[in-house]
Formats: sequence, structure tokens, C-alpha cells
Amino acid sequence: MSSISIIGVRNMAGALAERALAGGNAVEIIGRDPAKAKELAASLGGATVGTVGAVPAGDIVVLAVPYTGAEAVVSEYGDALQGKVIIDLTNPVSPDFQSFVTPDGSSGAQEIAKAAPADAHVVKAFNTLFSNVLAAGSAEGRPLDVFIAGDDAKAKARVSAFIESLGLRPRDTGQLAMARALENVALMQLGLVAHSVKHTNFSLGVSILS
Repeated sequence: MSSISIIGVRNMAGALAERALAGGNAVEIIGRDPAKAKELAASLGGATVGTVGAVPAGDIVVLAVPYTGAEAVVSEYGDALQGKVIIDLTNPVSPDFQSFVTPDGSSGAQEIAKAAPADAHVVKAFNTLFSNVLAAGSAEGRPLDVFIAGDDAKAKARVSAFIESLGLRPRDTGQLAMARALENVALMQLGLVAHSVKHTNFSLGVSILS
């Protein structure tokens, strides 16, 4: 099992922490508002509360914050993230949900990697799952697919093992540059919510036909 530090206290942080604890993982909650971090940890049962800016206890650090603040968080922690596997679940979409706020040709994950220590490894994961769907963990009796991308094979293997502990299926899409494609998938999902599906109770996955 894994040791996980989740930076953030919003819906995705809570859903991921709950599944992680159920999967036997050690979970640390870190939030800028200590009261909210303590409240979330207490509601979960079994999670600990970390200190903002200190070295996270987990070998895997999850950025469960809005993209607009993610790079600043990584820069603030600086060397405290040395050697860590960093899971980026953010989506750098514009306020009108029509485009991205990242530079052309880049992705949120790649920008976060630039801000991280050289020996930290960023893996894109969970960004195509809504928090309510992640909390449910399955769709029509099938485990949810979690698409991942990253440059370090060992880091992806560790994230894949963590995903499997949640009862979900990791789907490796390739190098970290593929995060651009995954963030486009998330943008498409927001379009589905706005124009056709009208809710977030759905997921995208892979069905092997033969």
C-alpha cells in the first residue's frame, strides 16, 4: 500500500482520500486552512493532518487544488518535494470553459513539472473523473478507468499500484506530453455537461472488444 499526502480540502481531495483509506493506504490531508483540513480528516476517520510548507509525509503527493494555484503550491514547497511522485489532477481550463490558460503546446502537468524539483516526478492522473464519480468508484458494475501520463516509468508504476488499491483501473497513455490530450478530454467532458448530458454522473473509459 502507499503513503499519500493530499494537498487540498475540496471535493476531489475528499473523494480521493476516502477511497485511499478504504484501500488500506496511509493518508495525510494538507490545507491552507488548518480548521478545514482537520474537519476533512476527522470526517474520513484514519487520516492525519499535515502542515503547509513542511515535507509531506506521503511518498506520493496529490495536488488536489485548482490549477490557478497549483504551480504556486509546488514552488512554495520547493525542496520539500524532492524525490516525491506528484500526481497532478488539475485542469487548466479558462473561466469560460472554452480553452486553456497554459502556453500553446504545453499542459498543466508540464508547467507544474517545471516548477517541481528535478528529482520529483509528475504524473497526470484522475483529471478526467468528476469527484462524485470517483467517490462511487464504478460505472454499471465496472471499475472506473484512470488515464495516466508521465515520463518516469517507476513513478507511473507506483501511481498505477495506488490506483489499483482504490479498486480502479490505471490506463497508461504515454509520456507526460500526453497530459495535453487528457486535459482536452476533461474540456470535452465539461462541454458534455453544458450541452448534452447536463450532469456530472458519467465517466469515459475503455472497453476492450477483442
